[in-house]
Amino acid sequence: MSVDEPRAAPCPWHEPVWQALTTRARQPHAFLFAGSPGVGKRQFAEAFADWLLCQQPAGGAVCGQCRSCQLLRAGTHPDRLLVEPEEEGKAIRVDAVRQLADFMAQTAQQGGRKVVILHPAEAMNLNAANALLKSLEEPTAETYLLLVSDQPSRLLPTIRSRCQVLTLTAPAPAQALDWLAQRLPQLSTEEHAALLLMAAGAPLRAVQLQELGATELRARVVEGVKALLKSEKSAPQLADAWSAVPLELLMDWFCDWTLDLLRLKTGALETPVNSDMDKVLPYMAQRVATTTLMEWQGWLLEHRSMVLGKANLNRVLLLETLLLRWKQLMEKR
Repeated sequence: MSVDEPRAAPCPWHEPVWQALTTRARQPHAFLFAGSPGVGKRQFAEAFADWLLCQQPAGGAVCGQCRSCQLLRAGTHPDRLLVEPEEEGKAIRVDAVRQLADFMAQTAQQGGRKVVILHPAEAMNLNAANALLKSLEEPTAETYLLLVSDQPSRLLPTIRSRCQVLTLTAPAPAQALDWLAQRLPQLSTEEHAALLLMAAGAPLRAVQLQELGATELRARVVEGVKALLKSEKSAPQLADAWSAVPLELLMDWFCDWTLDLLRLKTGALETPVNSDMDKVLPYMAQRVATTTLMEWQGWLLEHRSMVLGKANLNRVLLLETLLLRWKQLMEKR
């Protein structure tokens, strides 16, 4: 848990939501900013925290001159708190939420508001969630709690019901591509589009994928899948070769390919959305039985949910099973 540094502004595609929010006469004490990964929820929450703490906001913008803005810029504002897991992928524990409650109960050191950002909210374990619920039921005056979540359905219904829920969406493809062109000018339009496809339309996620080298990783995975179907590579060989590829990415890619398979099978598509599999997927769609494909999708979605929920899975065993089941799609009719 630490005092967080401010962000300049929300993403441009969230400007209408921002204007509607910052022109309200009164603000609820708790918000839940929800949406897909990489659409800009965290940035929105951080900008809103700065706006709430600014002593002289001008419309939807912070003044940048007051004592609070100076402290925010230095990253030392005592009335702005970030609560997050101690390590990425770990849970937010009850002790952290109890400290949050103590912070909320204190008088603001700058004599104004206090703001807490909790991210990702779904990382709270059950004890932490129950402790947070007590703070939500007994809000402190001039104290604001901003929850940020990729998976709001994993939060307790009683927590969701006590928050003002704002769902933040991805921009239109054209706006996303324009934004990526400014952020990643070294890439071509085709590369921007490929990243955006992998990121399910979320621009910030696309930038993260570029930083991960996802384009190269995906090319390696695609070649491996083709080699698997030709029996040139075995499932154990590929599971070992893909040790550097994040499980979340692998599960997302297989989900994308499966969706293309279903659309091809039903005639909703003539060619795959995922152009790097434009020969493999039509070939598979001609041979896989619909019932087999539906069973596979159910298994895949169940295990993707487990991966996203940070379940303690055996990575090698999971990948070997995934690859064997993928190959068997064309063997079961």
